[in-house]
Amino acid sequence: MGFLVVELGGETARLGAKGRRSIRNMAALLGGSATEQSRHHFVSDSTWDWVPVRRSLAQHITRLHPPLAYVVRPMVIPKTGENSVGVDRQFVSELGQLVNAQQAVGVWSANERISVPLNWRLHPSPSWLNDRVRRRQASIPDDLGDRTLGDWAVEAAVETASHWGLPQRPVVLDARHMDLASTIAAFRAAGVPFLARINGAVQLTVTDPALQGRTPEVQQAGQIMTAARDRMRPAPLPGRDLVGERPMRLTTKLRVRPSPAVRQLAGPGELALLGVAENRRQGEVELWLTDLTETRLPTLMRLSRLVRRADHDFRETTDRLGIRDFTGRSYAGWHRHVTLASAAHAVSGLEAEEREPRGKGRRHGS
Repeated sequence: MGFLVVELGGETARLGAKGRRSIRNMAALLGGSATEQSRHHFVSDSTWDWVPVRRSLAQHITRLHPPLAYVVRPMVIPKTGENSVGVDRQFVSELGQLVNAQQAVGVWSANERISVPLNWRLHPSPSWLNDRVRRRQASIPDDLGDRTLGDWAVEAAVETASHWGLPQRPVVLDARHMDLASTIAAFRAAGVPFLARINGAVQLTVTDPALQGRTPEVQQAGQIMTAARDRMRPAPLPGRDLVGERPMRLTTKLRVRPSPAVRQLAGPGELALLGVAENRRQGEVELWLTDLTETRLPTLMRLSRLVRRADHDFRETTDRLGIRDFTGRSYAGWHRHVTLASAAHAVSGLEAEEREPRGKGRRHGS
């Protein structure tokens, strides 16, 4: 991986290019048409395998900055045309609207100081997978089947957290638009603990002694948390947020089990339902489900806030380095591009850490 980091180190110093960080725009700064051809070949047409590069990057980053968790984060890549691999007119749940875009998902190593993208999946729509011509032109692998974005998210998370020899940490993800039963089943099968944000309609069975007898046996998560509002207590989060203020939340944790329908696939076993609110009387209550039933509430709160750390670093670093600027058409080219952009993010993040005065870490995105 060393040659890639050296190569990216040179590019990182020149990322002042105006507009998109495409191969053509970068080549204009670094040598013209010959450079454009060589870089296009290196990204789109060469045969180097991105998986070992990502694994080496992950091992390096987690050794320097041990993560608190691996955060799963979706990435929407708006497009004006229809030739980029996987692009389609599709409903994006995170945006709540139809857009012409590619959809992908990344897995980030995250602690309260720094987060770095490690692993990626691109989600080709059925219109690509079922079209032999488009599939051949984009060199989409023959064994790549039709799966949901949630399926890709879980696969990437399990690969990162369980198969790469990294520190054992939980996976934190937003599962509100995912099949919860199959998600829990996959993490349990891999022995990977999870903290998943869920919507209020998820059916759960209350086993917490404080609520047993006060609620029906099977109830929606939102209703369970409403019944437990009197148990929510103020809890400060460690550190400070991006504007320098120490955040305060109202929180509680309840013991639950999945509904019988979910248990059929996910299996038995107690879970914990975490509620996080800004205000006791108003505002949305974030609902999180986890198998970390013995983990203290402040720790679970810290883990849930790592999603904001990754969101912040995506906006401030990854996106600015051109993670969404790939203009090629091949499936492999897209994967090589996001791998190189992830390495550039790591270089940028490590350089920022070195510039920080001792004892003054970066403010985290709580």
